[in-house]
Amino acid sequence: QVQLVESGGGLVQAGGSLRLSCAASGFIFTINAMGWYRQAPGKQRELVASITNGGSTNYADSVKGRFTISRDNAKNTIYLQMNSLKPDDTAVYYCNADRGKFLVAAWGQGTQVTVSS
Repeated sequence: QVQLVESGGGLVQAGGSLRLSCAASGFIFTINAMGWYRQAPGKQRELVASITNGGSTNYADSVKGRFTISRDNAKNTIYLQMNSLKPDDTAVYYCNADRGKFLVAAWGQGTQVTVSS
């Protein structure tokens, strides 16, 4: 199994910044890629950003140019640097570990990000 522990959420004013962290443990060798999803009240969970083991990144159009995903392989940790935050970024942010077709993906417990106007 893979365990994911998130940290770094909170309340920030519009235009501010936050950095989320997600530390992985357990069978980390089974992880192909990691990413951040978010879910706002009444909305479906959506992909925010992802990063592969090779370092390739992918971003939702809504966060391009504002958010940056990165990883520290020595710490088995990924980060999401969020700048120029908007009220629309308010959501619970979840860390995800993709383990391929035959293994169940791992999810973190979620961390609340609230952006006030």
